[in-house]
Amino acid sequence: MHTTAELIVDGAGTGTATQAGKYLTFVTGAEEYGLPVLKVREIIKMMEITTVPQAPPCVRGVINLRGKVIPVTDLRLKFGLPPQDATDQTCIIVVEVAAGSRKTMMGLLVDGVSEVLNLQAKEIEEPPAFGGSMRMDYMRGLAKIKGTVKILLDIDRVMIGGEVDGLAA
Repeated sequence: MHTTAELIVDGAGTGTATQAGKYLTFVTGAEEYGLPVLKVREIIKMMEITTVPQAPPCVRGVINLRGKVIPVTDLRLKFGLPPQDATDQTCIIVVEVAAGSRKTMMGLLVDGVSEVLNLQAKEIEEPPAFGGSMRMDYMRGLAKIKGTVKILLDIDRVMIGGEVDGLAA
């Protein structure tokens, strides 16, 4: 697992079609995902999460991070995967998410953090068109690294929905 100090943030993605830049990669389920490091505020070990009544199922609750209350979303549940007990690799990635016109800090519960990658434009492809009503706007692109594919997430779009709007308020 990487510490916040290891997340050097020069040259992150610019929002262009190429999406080249630095990404924090992490594992949820059997897949590996990437987030632009400019969205990542810190990575913390699993800690006690206080449940919030009537929260959506993917919202595990809130944590107290140095006096600041941060909502935590379980990405396994958000992505429709079965729940899993925490391991020594389970951690919370604290990200800054745009919720409407304001920004809010949120925790993403993931199975483990992998590494920080500096991706070149030639290593990233646009998300494929799956057709139909399948929503794919949460993908920034697909990174092809050493024979594998990593899904690059637009975390603002992943978190669009009642859980973010309600918690940000």
